[in-house]
Amino acid sequence: MSSTDVEKLYVEQIKPLPVAERLRLLAVIAREVAPEVEKTRSIMELEGLGAEIWQGVDAQERVNELRDEWNHRA
Repeated sequence: MSSTDVEKLYVEQIKPLPVAERLRLLAVIAREVAPEVEKTRSIMELEGLGAEIWQGVDAQERVNELRDEWNHRA
């Protein structure tokens, strides 16, 4: 279904419904879609991403540099 078809469906079939019915429809769609969205991504997928950028950088030294920058701005 194209976006034009979806818009036409909305304008012709959904928009004329009373607000309560549109909210009920949203709830039905959300219940159906939520499990699919939840299983597609995990925050844990980001673990280690970009680690190569920080290789060779001393963490405490970097924190001290950032604190010095903030102190000079204040």
